[in-house]
Amino acid sequence: MTRRPGTTRVRRAINAIAYVTLTVVGVTMLVPFAWMVSTSLKAPAYAVEFPPRWIPSEPDTVEVSGQTCAVATVADRGGGRGSKTSNGTSTPRLLDSSTLRNLRVAILRYSPQGAHVRVLSPSSRVGEELVVPETQLHPVRIVRLHWANYADAWHAEGVRVRDAFFGLVRQADGFLVFYTNSIFVTICITIGTVFTSSLAAFAFSRLRFPGRDAIFLGYLATLMVPAIVIMLPVYALLSNLRLTNTYAALIFPPMFSAYGTFLLRQFFMTIPRELEDAAIIDGASPFGVYRHIILPLSKPALATLTTFVFLHSWNDFLWPLMVVDRLALKTLPIGLAHFQDSYTTEYHVLMAASVIVMVPVLIVFLIGQRYFVRGIALSGMKG
Repeated sequence: MTRRPGTTRVRRAINAIAYVTLTVVGVTMLVPFAWMVSTSLKAPAYAVEFPPRWIPSEPDTVEVSGQTCAVATVADRGGGRGSKTSNGTSTPRLLDSSTLRNLRVAILRYSPQGAHVRVLSPSSRVGEELVVPETQLHPVRIVRLHWANYADAWHAEGVRVRDAFFGLVRQADGFLVFYTNSIFVTICITIGTVFTSSLAAFAFSRLRFPGRDAIFLGYLATLMVPAIVIMLPVYALLSNLRLTNTYAALIFPPMFSAYGTFLLRQFFMTIPRELEDAAIIDGASPFGVYRHIILPLSKPALATLTTFVFLHSWNDFLWPLMVVDRLALKTLPIGLAHFQDSYTTEYHVLMAASVIVMVPVLIVFLIGQRYFVRGIALSGMKG
């Protein structure tokens, strides 16, 4: 059966519209990231300038007689009235537009007559001093990338931490300690969540026991309870157990996820039961089926859950803020607050630190992207 030409054109038009829409949405989502990288490479004075500039640049300067002067070019706007100065005196005269066009000058000072400048080029007029109307001057800007912002962010000047990471680090830069804490806590939470969620998903999808579906329904019902509601009871429990200000408080509560269990259960149900039956006939235990059959066939779903959990744990702010107040235990989202105070914010250093914080997330996504999209597509299938 052949398709009608009109149908083919309509389908192509719909696909083109879809591609354009997705491209626009994708570019829009990349704009904040691009602006963060741009700001991280700017000098402090130009990090918040208005109007903002995407490319990090700043006015060009030159040393003239021991004085730092801004560099500008003289624009041709239909001819300008200037004054040629000599020996401290000035004689006004009307300069032809061609004599001012494309002159590169250093601005010495300003006066009511205009800007006093010294010619830098062309070579035939180097050293000549003129008085030019300010409206004809265009400051010259050059691209200058301040990579030192990343070093300043890494060292977090003024923030020193003692007795960090189980006492193994006696004294270190604050940002290094925050980074180490985030990596350790996030890896523990990710491994623990994937392990507990996969075990629970295996029980709810492959094992048969009384009340299984009712228990799973109650487990899913916890997804309807906002996380902020249960934070206070969990904190009170940890406080009674004297576990606040410990790594245990940061790691164990987030390790159990109803969403992760649901995600993996839906994927486990798509695995043919004949494979499980064959393994049981060969003498495999339920845990053996889980380890040798289910997990190897569930790499897309496991990679998807790993990416989600890693991203959430790495960026988690509220829970670490509640259970930890020791500087040696703080994670990166809390540590970034040290780059701002009640009155000022070092935006260039803060953006550099934010870029450094994003690196592990990008690495994890690039490693798991081969399975990520497939896991999103398959984990919602009904078995």
